[in-house]
Amino acid sequence: MLSLHQKLSQQQKLSPQQIQYQKLLQLNTLALEQRIKTELELNPILEETLVDEYELTQDQAEDKEKQDNDENDFEETASKEDEFEIEDFMNQSDFEEIRMNKSPDDDDRVYPVAPSRRTLSDKLLEQFYLLDLSEEQMVLGELIIQSLDTDGYFKQDLSKMVEDLELFEDVKVSMEDAIDVLKRIQTLEPVGIAAGNLRECLLIQIRNSSFDPYYSYLAEQILEHNFEDFVNKRFEQIEKSLNLNRQTLKSAVEIIHKLDPKPGEGNIASEEINQITPDFIVEKLENNYIITLNDRSVPSVTISQTYLEMLDTKKRKRKVSEREKETHKFLREKFESAKWFIASIQQRRQTLMKIMRAIVEKQYEFFENGPRFLKPMIYKDIAEEVMMDISTISRVVNGKYVQSPQGIHELKYFFSEGLSTDSGTEISNKHIKELIKEICDNEDKKSPYSDDKIAAMLQEKGIHIARRTVAKYREQLMLPVARLRKEI
Repeated sequence: MLSLHQKLSQQQKLSPQQIQYQKLLQLNTLALEQRIKTELELNPILEETLVDEYELTQDQAEDKEKQDNDENDFEETASKEDEFEIEDFMNQSDFEEIRMNKSPDDDDRVYPVAPSRRTLSDKLLEQFYLLDLSEEQMVLGELIIQSLDTDGYFKQDLSKMVEDLELFEDVKVSMEDAIDVLKRIQTLEPVGIAAGNLRECLLIQIRNSSFDPYYSYLAEQILEHNFEDFVNKRFEQIEKSLNLNRQTLKSAVEIIHKLDPKPGEGNIASEEINQITPDFIVEKLENNYIITLNDRSVPSVTISQTYLEMLDTKKRKRKVSEREKETHKFLREKFESAKWFIASIQQRRQTLMKIMRAIVEKQYEFFENGPRFLKPMIYKDIAEEVMMDISTISRVVNGKYVQSPQGIHELKYFFSEGLSTDSGTEISNKHIKELIKEICDNEDKKSPYSDDKIAAMLQEKGIHIARRTVAKYREQLMLPVARLRKEI
């Protein structure tokens, strides 16, 4: 039997403008720059402007400050179907500050710029081209250098590489010549590059070093015949095997410690890969901290005046064709898209600054005195402070960095759980890590502390922590177990 029913319910839906704003919010500075450039290509209504073409007037600066106080209105506005009238933008005065709100004072600030450097591959090839080798050997050498991993090791099968060159490139190189090419590359700077494993890398460096000949010979013997004992710090075994006293062994081991286990240093592919461009800059001026959004490289965008005039309906008195109507409809859609895109960029900037200010206020002691004064803080604390959702805080924090007098840190660094101490105060787990690192740095290297001992020492300070938690924090600090921290 059919019947009709009425049901009253509430649903929450995000408008396309709100979705666009949230996507822009989670982008870091470099990603935002690329996103704006993409939008400039897709939307003819948008055009890039030079920062020097305009200056913020006093009225515009006041309007901008007013916007900071009303930033939560954006989500409500975005959910409505209000339309900006084109005529509102024709005079430019109402739209000038929406370009990208950069202050004239920004010209006086120093922004970090990633230096341009050559890759290690380029440096190796420069040295390699100076060697007296045949054309076929040069082709093989280039392939070997380009095949190095991020640590500078050559993990490929040399014989397979020679076969592939002959099969696909018609380049014939004998295995004897191929081995000679590889050995020559291994003696380029940095010495030890293109080794097959750690032991080979260290041996190459020892054999091409200028250390004391006697202790260099002993170091080579240790690596050649007692490598596993050396890695596992079984010094008694090495003394017995090579018939050495403790002082002689110490001198030989010191030479090994001076060698570079990773000559590539993770920069084979590109020296830019590990560089970080901070999204915020925090500077101390007298007793205050000045926060700057590092968006100087981000293109400034505005609405094209030419297209605005084409959209001005007041000037369109004559009868228009169907094609002109379609063109007008297309431009109108692009205008709406451009309007919300610029508004989203503005709102993103205001939200980022508001959250960064709250973080600096909460972690003021950190910026003053360093990591040991970092307070326990979670996303909810900042969300309540700025009256935003926790998901918004998460989007802002993810993948963004701040440069301050204490160094460059990811925003996630400032958020951590806390533990209660006997004094009743809470201490950040990052503070506990600093204490563990300090204990390990100051321990007797002949008899390092076990995880149980470190836990007991922390409990003496009123910090109750389990041994397995100490082990977890120690591993996060990349500190080995006590046995491997042992030194002669």
